[in-house]
Amino acid sequence: MVRIRVLVVDDHRIFAESLAAALAAEPDVDVSAAGSGPAALRCLERAVAEGRRFDVLLVDADLGAVAGSVPAQREPGSGPPPPGSDGIALVAGVRAAHPAVRTVVLAERDDPRRAAHALQAGASGWVAKDCSLSRLLAVIRGVLREETHLPPALLTGVLRELTAARKHRSDSERLVESLTPREHEVLRCMVAGLGRKDVAARLFLSPHTVRTHMQNVLGKLGVHSTLAAVALARRAGVRPADLSGDVVERSGQLA
Repeated sequence: MVRIRVLVVDDHRIFAESLAAALAAEPDVDVSAAGSGPAALRCLERAVAEGRRFDVLLVDADLGAVAGSVPAQREPGSGPPPPGSDGIALVAGVRAAHPAVRTVVLAERDDPRRAAHALQAGASGWVAKDCSLSRLLAVIRGVLREETHLPPALLTGVLRELTAARKHRSDSERLVESLTPREHEVLRCMVAGLGRKDVAARLFLSPHTVRTHMQNVLGKLGVHSTLAAVALARRAGVRPADLSGDVVERSGQLA
């Protein structure tokens, strides 16, 4: 019998333990539980080191959120929230570090926008926390067959959100394409979190020249702040400058 290894990630201990116990009663399911995103990542790394990888993560959408709080609404197409902010951020981290692992988000309420963000982050499903055990098992087995599972009531809203995200991305890509190569490199440094002096040092430019490039970037992107420029760049798929290697760009090499 092929066994399915499941990791339940929820900071509500009673819920996590109850769900793990219910799943463990299935003859082909092995279950572990973690109470936080960092604990889940440690479990995944330890499993890889021991040669017993997990197949599916069941992740609480509100992992780490304060009880009763309302998750912040994000602009369509802005991508998943910052690392560590909630379960959807964990989904993105798992997708990057363990692409073979399938993730299913467990949610207390239907939310098309957050469900769309979860899919964009790499989730294979969005399931209500109060769904039946048989439904949850069907989803677990389905995502291992490369299926994507959403509640029917959410489908229209999620498709609308994904369509809006694609439009925002295409609009953002067109704006980024208007930048010169040097302006694009400055934007990548901005996405990496560098300030004006650090960008100047990295690109062998004067701070005054970098300031001019940054002003040109903001103007061409149609935004009024560095934060807005970075958000737009991320929507357009602009990768941050690689800060780990040596700087090879020199003034005059890029227009």
